[in-house]
Amino acid sequence: MKLATYNVNGINGRLEVLLRWLHEAEPDVVCLQELKAPQEKFPIKAIEAAGYGAVWQGQKSWNGVAILAKGQKPHLTRKGLPGEPEDEHSRYIEAIVDGIVIGGLYLPNGNPYPGPKFEYKLRWLKWLHDYAAEQLELEVPVVLAGDYNVMPTEIDVYKPERWTNDALFRVEVREAYKKLVDQGWTDALRHLHPYERIYTFWDYFRNAYARDAGLRIDHVLLSSQAAARLSKAEVDKHVRGWEHTSDHAPVWIELQDEPLKRRKAK
Repeated sequence: MKLATYNVNGINGRLEVLLRWLHEAEPDVVCLQELKAPQEKFPIKAIEAAGYGAVWQGQKSWNGVAILAKGQKPHLTRKGLPGEPEDEHSRYIEAIVDGIVIGGLYLPNGNPYPGPKFEYKLRWLKWLHDYAAEQLELEVPVVLAGDYNVMPTEIDVYKPERWTNDALFRVEVREAYKKLVDQGWTDALRHLHPYERIYTFWDYFRNAYARDAGLRIDHVLLSSQAAARLSKAEVDKHVRGWEHTSDHAPVWIELQDEPLKRRKAK
């Protein structure tokens, strides 16, 4: 299975870019974030014409998440995380595809710090932490993929000294992410590239992409059953250079049908 996560930054405005990438990369499963479209405006006909079934949770103007699967419709199992009933943001969707539980998520940005948006981000991380622990108890392959809006370490951000008080790099946020991973999750990209400076996001301003002044904020976390099948993890960085593209690039992994022998990380 080739599984990807991609913050499209507006699915209708960048549909041509998404379809081009789907045709080029041919992923089996894709988690999409930041649809910026209400439920009824999701371009399901174009997605199906490209060969994919989909489940989605839209939201007008902001947020929105979806899961696509090649040649089939994902089996929807959840919309939203267990949390406060008044949390109406479209930020989590979950489905089963070929026996793998896949959670697609869009974590809050949290800026400005300090403030209510930052506090909401910490609450959302706590909801995710608690629910992720329950998922590990299933003892089945589980993938949590999406835009986490977290740079876990200094190697994940261009000039980290400039980001000390940003909500994506605040120590509280990084500690919460580490606590989540330490439950027993594998950060797929970092696991296979432990020392490489890899980014998944480049701002539209200040020529960030050309200067490679990026951030690694899109992550794929794997339960031990899924991590045992991990063979590749990469970023399609070139997609960020396309015209009218998202400020994120797709991140993808490959999972083999059977567990692999333990290998040394590259």
